[in-house]
Formats: sequence, structure tokens, C-alpha cells
Amino acid sequence: MRYSAKLRLGLLSATILTGGLLAMPAQAQEPQEAAAADADSIVVTGTRRSTTLMDTPINIAALGAEEMARQGIDDVRDLADFTPGLTISDTGPGSTGKIVMRGLSASDVSANGSNYDSAMGVYLGEVPLYYDFKLLDIERVETLLGPQGTLYGLGTLAGAIRYIPNRPDVNDFEAAGHGQIYTKAHASKLGYQADAMINIPIVPGVVAFRSATGYYYDPGFIDYPLLLQEPGVSLPQPDGPNGISQAGYDANLYRLNDLNFERTFTSRNQLLFDITEGLIVNFTYAYQQTKTDGAQVNSAGVFGTDNYENAARYIEPAERHAHLVSMEINASIADIFDVVATTAYTQVRTDSMGDNTDLLLDLDYDYELFPAFSSWNETATKREQFNQEIRLVSSHGGPFSWVIGGFYNENKYQSDYVEHLPNHPWVDIATNPDEIEYISYVSSKVTEKAIFGEGSFQVTPEWQVTAGIRYFDYSSTLAGAAALPILGDPISAYDLPASGGSAGKDGTVWKFNSSYKITPNVMLYATYSKGYRIGGPNRVAPCPQPLPNDPDGDNVNNTQLICALPNEIQFGPDETKNIEVGLRAQLFDRKLSFNFNVFKIDWEGIQVASATLNGITGITVNGGAAESKGFETSFQIKPIPELSIQGTYSYTDAKLTEDVPAIIAVNSPAGTYPSRPIQLAALSGDRLPGSSKNAGSLGITYTQPMGDGEIIANWTATYRGNVVSRLGWNRAFGDLLPAYTTHRASLTYDTDRYSIGLFATNIFDKYAVTSVNQDRSRVGVNDDVRLRYYGQAVLSPRTVGIEASFKY
Repeated sequence: MRYSAKLRLGLLSATILTGGLLAMPAQAQEPQEAAAADADSIVVTGTRRSTTLMDTPINIAALGAEEMARQGIDDVRDLADFTPGLTISDTGPGSTGKIVMRGLSASDVSANGSNYDSAMGVYLGEVPLYYDFKLLDIERVETLLGPQGTLYGLGTLAGAIRYIPNRPDVNDFEAAGHGQIYTKAHASKLGYQADAMINIPIVPGVVAFRSATGYYYDPGFIDYPLLLQEPGVSLPQPDGPNGISQAGYDANLYRLNDLNFERTFTSRNQLLFDITEGLIVNFTYAYQQTKTDGAQVNSAGVFGTDNYENAARYIEPAERHAHLVSMEINASIADIFDVVATTAYTQVRTDSMGDNTDLLLDLDYDYELFPAFSSWNETATKREQFNQEIRLVSSHGGPFSWVIGGFYNENKYQSDYVEHLPNHPWVDIATNPDEIEYISYVSSKVTEKAIFGEGSFQVTPEWQVTAGIRYFDYSSTLAGAAALPILGDPISAYDLPASGGSAGKDGTVWKFNSSYKITPNVMLYATYSKGYRIGGPNRVAPCPQPLPNDPDGDNVNNTQLICALPNEIQFGPDETKNIEVGLRAQLFDRKLSFNFNVFKIDWEGIQVASATLNGITGITVNGGAAESKGFETSFQIKPIPELSIQGTYSYTDAKLTEDVPAIIAVNSPAGTYPSRPIQLAALSGDRLPGSSKNAGSLGITYTQPMGDGEIIANWTATYRGNVVSRLGWNRAFGDLLPAYTTHRASLTYDTDRYSIGLFATNIFDKYAVTSVNQDRSRVGVNDDVRLRYYGQAVLSPRTVGIEASFKY
């Protein structure tokens, strides 16, 4: 989505860089009023009040509509390039992707991405969710680094990202359209996007409807050259583990190209009632569907596959649907306080299939003794979230201001998982017609309640102090079952008695903040706060009790039962203590804007990725302590009105500060089979995985009036430093993913009514690995079968295109 600011129909029109670069002092006011007061300022509501960034005494980064358009920012995966302290791995359209703020992640990086993360809050307007809705008809994106539990309903350990949509206008009819077409290196088809917005005052001054709808097609660039012609009959490696002859290939295998394509339809629809002065009600329905047929992952050269080839035996489709329904009420009560009340329901469903062969090879059940052995799995997950939040914000003026809120959130999760063994001789077709090797289901519910608030006192016109507190209480329940039909269990796990467990806890978090304006254009601020993340259930079916085939009574099953023991069903909460000092400045008649902060975070009881004792499947456990410290900065220089130079840089040093025994699962000896997986210790000093220690961007924008409009040229380089793939990566057969730099550019002719332009991303077609699947202890040959378990997610290659947009 690449609207220019004049065509974006937003409330703001400034080019804003992360970190609050173009802000000026202003009193808190409505965004329309503040933007009108100064065309070079951006208004944010991260503190639950409308303020310019220069008046916002916390670490907040904001991207306005024009900057998002210029940089081609379509969804959350693009934000990290322009937000100091943020690392996001692009894992393709099959998932939202893992978002890491200030290094606060202890889980292995995954090429499968993530469809949910409780370490941070993601908001669409006032509704919390974790989903990569396209940034269509968005006024701005705000990223708040640091815990926000005293201001937001959803408790946050690391921070929050807020998508602020354009709201319906009850006075003016508006319409806009936008389209682009592009080529992508290593893809065989053209990509394209088309979207449109319409705003209709149904009852002028009272009722308005606004709809933004778009369709995205990305052609994909990952090929699958080793697909089985007939699973269970065709030979996956017809000539042994070291190569494939042309004759063997022709008899057993085939190829499909560009399987990691993306087809996304998205629509957001709002109906706003401006009932009386001081009472507005807004209804929203948003829907998004994304389809793909493959992972954005290569196979690290297995059977000669190249950087953009996947050695999977099956196509790996994924389809995701997201629905959001919400009602937001904004009311002003007698010029004393404003009320914001939100009720919302969201549902995210994902259906996927994958090559399961290597999992069963890794677990070494001897299925591979059948030459045509292969396996595929299917997963269906559904997450339903119902939440209510009410917030009272003072409007009475004076030196004291306050925010008080209440929050309720119910999160239900359902997962159904099946593994198939096509045509395997061990399967009894008469009793198991679907050829199921393993089947499980998991149902869970997490409920959180909270009361939160902040109070601020303006000691002098230059100095303010703020204190906040949050009380929360959560409960978590889980039930599920697993079956092995290949061993005679029922073919439905629902026919077995469910087992599970429950957990819960309550507690408080707090925040202290103060800021001082040394001059009207220089502000110093400091924050000391506590962050908290609730615990929850692991998504693994509980083990039956007593455990079958356990003659030693050590809770280890010598068959292929994948399940969680009672101490593995739930994981507990973790918390952080954060201290931060920052400076914002605008100097030399605002030709230089500058933002700088330093931070230190102590993290206790961290939620760490581990694995079950039975089946060695991934779970989360609590253990150890860590710290993250560093600094973040951003700047903009405008030596002349037509020229802008902008940049960001962040340094994050995140590591364990105490040993955590028996928590990293590896095969031992690595790469040999049969093997018994073991659990290694994580050690103090181990770098936390998933985030880059160094990251930054540097860009230049030149604007030249021409005719009825202007030509805007931009070139931006972004740098991501190296990333470790897991705790103790060098001991635990992980990876140090190399650093890389990419370049993007755009050239646009922009008028009040239309624009047309050229754009390019990853201009030099840089190849880079962004994350990995599994670890290098799970490679090698098992009973003469070469494993393809390890994989590498790769950066999207060079894209060059043309786009146009119009406004009515």
C-alpha cells in the first residue's frame, strides 16, 4: 500500500520518521486540531491523550501515512526497518511472523513464524489482537517500547504496536483508489495489488460509512522440485541418500514453482454515529483471508536444492481467516472526563498442511524401513477472543490529569492435529481408512481481568511527574487427548477421555515517569516501570495417566506418544523491571530533529522454549533470568526545505544472567540415528535469540515542485545485524544468522488528485537468511534416508514495479 499523503485521506500529512522526529510543543488537543495547527507535526495518542510527539514523555515511534506509502510498508513485517529496538523476521504469508522488542525473547527463531505472542500488544484502533492486517487506509502506526500495562487493557511485557485507522467523516464524501503491478526476482509471474476506499455521509453531520478493501497477489519465489507423484508409492529418494538420477526423478517426482505465493483479500468497514456533541459510536467489521501453497523456506542444499528451492515431499498450503467485530463508544461527561468503551470479538482460523516425514524420521520409529515411506500432517487452529475495556480520561484541565480503566479478556484456543502415513504396510486400512499415525486435540481458555490507571501532575510548566499501577488476575485451563491409531487406538482423539489442568495468578505492575522541558524544543524524560506477561497452557495434548508402556515408571514412553506430562501442561508468568532515560530535541530552527534513549531491562522467570519429555515437541517453560540493555536513536536533518536526510540506529545487548539446566533439546550424538534426544543447559551469558544486536536505517528524500504537483524521490538503506537462532547456539547446534543490508527507492509524481510512481525494494537482490527451522543436530542420514528437517527462511528478493492512485 503506497498512497502519497495527499491521496491517503488521513488526518495528518507530515513525513514522520520513527522516534518522533518532526514534533513541536503543543497542548493536548484533538488530532485534527493539532495537525491543522502545525503541518510538520504528528499527533499520537499513545498516552491515551492527543499530543504531539514532542509533548509525549515516553519512548514512542510513529510512522505517518506518507512515510508508510513512500517506503512501501504494507503490514507489520515492514515496520522493523524503521523502528529502533524492533526485530521482525519475514517468514512469508503463512503466518504473522515473530515480533521481538528490545530482545525480549528466549524462544528459538522459527521459519514457521508465529500467529500469537503474549509478550506484546498489537492493537487495531482500540481492539487488541495479534494478526497482520494489511495497513490499508491507516492514519499512522504507533510503536510504544516498554511495558504499557498501566495505560492499556492488554498487559504488555515488551511494548505495544497500534494501528490507527482513518475514521468515517460525517461531512464529506470521499473516494480513492490505488493499484500497483511489479516483477519479483526468482518468480515467474507478475505481482499486483488493487485497493479502494469510499467514505459516504449517510446522514450528513450524523452518520457516515467508510470502507477500505484491497486484494494482494504476490507471485512467490520458492520452488518445490521434489514433490511425490503418488505418496506411499513413489520413492522420495529413488537413488539413495546422495543424489537423484534423471530416470529416478521422472519415475517418482515432479516440480511446482513459486509455491510461497500470497493471495490476500482484506476489508475494513466502519459505521459511525455522531449522535450529539460529545457522543460518538463507531462500529467496525474487518475481515482478511490469506492463502499460500508453500513456505518461504529453502532446504539448505539437500539434494542439490538452491537458495530458492524447498526439498519438501508435499506441497504445504496454509489458509488464514480473521474476523473482527467491535463497537467503540466515545463520550464527554460534563467537561470533567471522557469515556472510551470498547467491546470486541475476534476470530482467527488457520488451516495448514505440511511434510511430516522428517519428524517421524527424527523420532526414529523405523517407518523408513518401507522404501516409499512418507508422511504428511494437517492442522486446524481457531482462536477466539472476546474483550471489553472501559477507560475514563480526565478533561477538566488543571495541573492534575488522570486515566482509569477496566479490562476483561477471554481467549479461547482450539487445535486439531493429524499425521498420516499413506500406503504404509503397518497401517490397517480396514480399521484406519484415513491412514492416521497420530491424532490429537487441545482446547484451552485464558481469562484475564485488570484494573489500571495513571495520574500526572504538572509541577511547573516545564516539569511533570506520572505514576501508574495495574492489578490483574488471570486463570488458564487446558484439556486434550492424543491417540495412536497405528497401534490400535481410536481413530479420533475425541473418543478418549480428556485430561488437562488449570493455573492462575494475580499481581500488580507499576510505572513512574517524569519529564522536563529544558527549552520548548528540548525535553528530557525518564521512566521506571514493571512489565508482566501472564502464563498459559502449552498446546500439547496431556499424557494419559498412567503412561502406557512405561515399565520403569520414569514417565518416559518408549513408543511414539507425543504428549505433555502434568508439569509440562502449563507455564507460569514472567516479569521485567525497566529503566529508561531519553532526550528529544529540535534544533536550528527545526532543521535538526533528534531522539535518543538508553534502557536497561531485568527479566525474571523468563518463558523459554523447551520440549516435552515424550515426543520432544515444543513447549514453553519458566526458568532463569536475563537482561537487555542498549540505546535507540533517530534523527532528521532538513538543510533546505526540499531535502530531508533521516536515520535510525539501535543497539540491543540481550543475554541470560543465570544458568538454566536441562532446557535446550538436541539430538545426541548430533546427526546420528537412532539417537536419544537430550536436554542441554542454557548458561549465563548466552545471547537471547531472535533479535539483532545492531540495526539501523539511513534515507534521503528530495521534493521538487513541478506543474500542479511535485516530484518526490527517496532512497533508503536498512541494516539488520546478526541474529542467533537459539540459546547457546554454538553449543546447541544453532545458527548465527549473518547481518545484511538492503536498499529501496521510489520516484513519484504527486498532485492533489492523483499520483504515479516507480518503486523498488531489495534493489541489489540481496540473499539473506532471516530465521531457521529446527537445528543442525537434526540433519544427516537415518537408515539410509537423508533428513530434510532443517530449513532456512529467506529474505524476499528484488521487487520492481509501478503504481498509481487517485482521490475524488
